[in-house]
Amino acid sequence: MSTSVHHAPPPRAVPPHILDNAAWAALTGPHAHLAERVGRAARYPTDVSPFSALEDPADPRAWDDLAALVGPGAVTPVSGARTVPDGWSVERGGDGVQLVDIALYAEPAPEAEPLGPADVPEILELIALTQPGPFLPRTIELGGYLGIRDRGRLIALAGERLHPPGWTEISAVCTHPDHRGRGLATRLVRAVAAGIRERGDTPFLHAAADNTQAIRLYESIGFTLRRRTRFLLVRAPGERG
Repeated sequence: MSTSVHHAPPPRAVPPHILDNAAWAALTGPHAHLAERVGRAARYPTDVSPFSALEDPADPRAWDDLAALVGPGAVTPVSGARTVPDGWSVERGGDGVQLVDIALYAEPAPEAEPLGPADVPEILELIALTQPGPFLPRTIELGGYLGIRDRGRLIALAGERLHPPGWTEISAVCTHPDHRGRGLATRLVRAVAAGIRERGDTPFLHAAADNTQAIRLYESIGFTLRRRTRFLLVRAPGERG
């Protein structure tokens, strides 16, 4: 009788999903033409998006590269990091959720119109009123944006932000308070998603963890929770010049 002992092979490490570090995947992929990069750190131009990204938030070398990129004493949001190295400080943090499309019914919205640079002043007014998240003068360059107007006035908006390979984030979803309850946001999300799918990508989105109304809406139309997220607003070592 054999007395040999057969040990099970050690479990293989599961590679991280591309959406676990979506900003880095975008900045080193489809949005590389927009990226400002130093080694293991990258960011968007500050008039496009506030986001910075690290190749590996657990790697101190990436933080050194980020410090060189943003400059002494600069404040920048970073996703995926739970702690910061010595010399850095956390200004504030926030919890969110990441949802992915698994059963969304996507269709064009005939009443929606493409938005471009000439529409940015109106977009910024609507963003300031509704606060769906950061939108800057050149954010429009991140992807396609659609809007719905009422008597010529922009009253609802949705568009594309992060673009990791194979995925596109739906963002800036907002409706003027006077026009809520008409399903405008849902129609725009479906329309933006239709364009994303048309080019072979899968839609995803983020929401603040405490924005339960938005999360319920997204889940009701076919998105599902993939993961909980955390972002930190951090300050680089040193004093600003």
